[in-house]
Amino acid sequence: MIYKRQSLLYKNDLKSAADVADFVLEGSAQVSFNDAGMVLENVLDESLGQKSNFVFWCPHDFEGDIEISWKFRPIKEPGLAIMFFHALGLNGASIFSESLQKRTGEYDLYHSGDINAYHISYFRRKWDTERCFHTCNLRKSKGFHLVAQGADPIPDVDDCKEFYEIKIANKGSRVAFFIDDLLIFTYDDDASLGAVLKKGKIGFRQMAPLKAVYFDLQVYRI
Repeated sequence: MIYKRQSLLYKNDLKSAADVADFVLEGSAQVSFNDAGMVLENVLDESLGQKSNFVFWCPHDFEGDIEISWKFRPIKEPGLAIMFFHALGLNGASIFSESLQKRTGEYDLYHSGDINAYHISYFRRKWDTERCFHTCNLRKSKGFHLVAQGADPIPDVDDCKEFYEIKIANKGSRVAFFIDDLLIFTYDDDASLGAVLKKGKIGFRQMAPLKAVYFDLQVYRI
């Protein structure tokens, strides 16, 4: 996928509590900061299943052709990380509209509730089948539609380098996913699973007991 950055729409260093003061947390999580960036981890025990997971939303809407990038480093596994993008209510309302069902971190509220979104899962180390065969998955909602998949090059925590750059590019109906500029997969949305998604919010999701660091969130027009 060939594209060029046109203009910077949003930048957040994710270095302090002030940087995420307007972010919205759904579910329970500990959000802290170290010298590198924002540290996300669960506060509820993983034995509670989906109730122990959470989503941390950036409050801004982004529309049209965009590139989203951030730096990521896992520091405790197992677990799983996800980025939601173009998240919007089924009726076109903001995902924070009081007209929508309240969401508290359980996964089904996000993939089969009353919002539409794309979401990419990466660093998938939750179940045995994922720990021995690492993939990144793109799903389209509403519905639990797996639409693209590729190999995950990020090693386990003990072998991770300092940080990995994660990048999503969405131009027209095409979505491309990169890790350290390595193309992992592309997806051309033909609207067979609903209209092509082009507007909405982005949000970080983690599955317990993953602990990970994030910084340098950027969104560009492409």
